Amino acid sequence: MHTQFEFTVFPQLETDRFILRKGKMDDRQDILRLYSNENVVKYLPLPLFASVEDAIDEINWYEKIFKEQKGLRWVIEEIQTNKVIGTCGYLNYEKEHNRIEIGYDLNPDYWGKGVMQEALNAIIHFAFTSMGINKIEAKIEPENTASIKLVEKLNFSQEGLLRQHEFEKGKYVDLAIFSLLKSEF
Repeated sequence: MHTQFEFTVFPQLETDRFILRKGKMDDRQDILRLYSNENVVKYLPLPLFASVEDAIDEINWYEKIFKEQKGLRWVIEEIQTNKVIGTCGYLNYEKEHNRIEIGYDLNPDYWGKGVMQEALNAIIHFAFTSMGINKIEAKIEPENTASIKLVEKLNFSQEGLLRQHEFEKGKYVDLAIFSLLKSEF
């Protein structure tokens, strides 16, 4: 199946309040601030960032997954302040199945303000219209109720529970799996 999007130029998206764009080295302090917050990394398979080098590695990883056509990670820049306040994107792109996994994180100062719903609506639209995606999956720890509420607002349906699916931070964690099909969008 031919898709319009070919992983040549990183797509920039815009919403009413945010620019979703490629991460750059100038974002390293904002990325460090984001991932050095315990509340942000609580449910992520990431250690707490301790240095600017950690942020640089993260930005380089965004570049790597794009180059390898495995995923896309946008930084969420607030138009009003030009600050990067979070990230969102896709990983585990399975082109032959037109399936991809969504992920996102946000500075706690912006929680509960509809930021992620606005950003995810833009990238979901992009996946279904420009990438030819049929199914978007979200894997969420069951204790992460805010994230579950978010995907439910976006019309994702829970498919099941992957028991002790990943080993993170010294323990096995369950992941609830949610999905949204193009036909439901």
